Order: sequence, then C-alpha cells, then structure tokens
Amino acid sequence: MESQPKRRPAADYIAAVQVDVTPNMRAILVDWLVEVAEEYKLVSDTLYLTVSYVDRFLSANALNRQRLQLLGVCAMLVASKYEEISPPNVEDFCYITDNTYTKQEVVKMESDILNVLKFEVGNPTPKTFLRMFIRSAQEDNNKCPSLQLEFLGNYLCELSLLDYSLLRFLPSLVAASVVFVARLTLDPHTNPWSKKMQTLTGYKPSELKDCVAAIHHMQLNRKYSSMMAIREKYKQHKFKGVSALLPPVEIPASYFKKLKE
Repeated sequence: MESQPKRRPAADYIAAVQVDVTPNMRAILVDWLVEVAEEYKLVSDTLYLTVSYVDRFLSANALNRQRLQLLGVCAMLVASKYEEISPPNVEDFCYITDNTYTKQEVVKMESDILNVLKFEVGNPTPKTFLRMFIRSAQEDNNKCPSLQLEFLGNYLCELSLLDYSLLRFLPSLVAASVVFVARLTLDPHTNPWSKKMQTLTGYKPSELKDCVAAIHHMQLNRKYSSMMAIREKYKQHKFKGVSALLPPVEIPASYFKKLKE
C-alpha cells in the first residue's frame, strides 16, 4: 500500500502536459494494446504495467498523436521484459504496427521510456491488489460463484484501464471498487461490501462511491462502448462470457452507507 503514491502518473496530464493527445485517443490505444497482449499471449500484469508506463511517460512529455502507438508498443516491450518468461522481440512489435515504425525508432523510444521512468519499472497496479481482494471476497460470500467472480473482476479491472479519469484513484481503490461492482452484478440483493472487505482493503463503501460509479457506467456501456477488445475477450467461453453480465442499472444508496458493527 505504501508504495502506491510513488511512481504514479499525474491525474491531470492531458490538460496539463499534452496538446495533441485526448482521453479518447488514450482509450483507443489501451483497447488496441489489449488485442496485442492477446495476440502474443502476454500475462495480464504486462498489460497493466504497459498502461502505467504510457501514463507515466505522458505525465512528463508532450507527445505528437502520430507517435502514440509507438509509445504503446515500446511500453509493452519494456513491460514484457520485466514480466514475461519469453518476451516478444523488437521485430514482433514493429510487425504488429504493420511496420509503421522502424526497429531504430522502437529502440530509441524504449530508451526514452526507461529514462523517463528512471528505470523504476516495478510499480503496483490495480491487478496487484485485485488478486488479494478477489481471494478474500470469494471467502466472504458463498452466493457469488468464485470462478465467475474472478473472471468478472478481471474484466471490470481491464475496463477501468480505458478511463483516464480513474487515474485520480489509487490502484488499490480501483481494485476494491472492481470487487464491489463484480459482487453487485452477481448478487444484486446483498450489499457488496462487508466489514471484512472494509478491513482488508482499508476502504469504507462511501470512499468507493465515485470510482464504483465510473466502473458501473462502463459496464453498462454508457462510456467507451465502441471499444470492443476487452468486451470481446471476456465474451469467450473460457472466461464464462462474463462481459455479457449486466449489473442493476441503479445502485442502492444504502450500499454506500456506513456498515453496521
């Protein structure tokens, strides 16, 4: 938990630093990076670190929109070297962009990213906390099928990567909000939060409210509904088609009230 405030992107970098990159362009890039991660069968931590590197780089450097895809693949190259047993090579990442960029450009951007990150490539992401929170949520509520809860949590957590506005929340708060929405979806008539979850995550339900609302909004296709990579991925049978599950349209206000002792 303590390492979270360090190595974080600025929550306002698009307004403060960028002149040519918008939240929607960022979302399109993230959506495409999900496809690349699928194509090369990368572990989910690689995807989360990639998006984190993109945000951290853009927090410090204004970038031309034509180079956004280059930043994305190079961030994934760095993340792959950190997380994967056998990472894709530079040529693979050139190929996936239809050779829009040369090998030299990729190597140069990789070096630029590492310098901006000061070679601090390990940082907590929502996925880091989601694993722990999901395990506890599975033990805490028998009404939610545990595998479904895990897949739904993973789906919602990846959806959260699309939304630039969620950068203002700590990764642990995003992960806690994801578990809240996943439990709400699978068991709408039971308060998704409990004393146990509050103690484990360190978050009261009222503290999750804004982040929960944003994730709930995306799950209902009210935002970024044209970004299909994550939705298509989790429609697959191996993920029990969890992206087709919808939560109640309204979340009862009582679910955000102080929990009884």
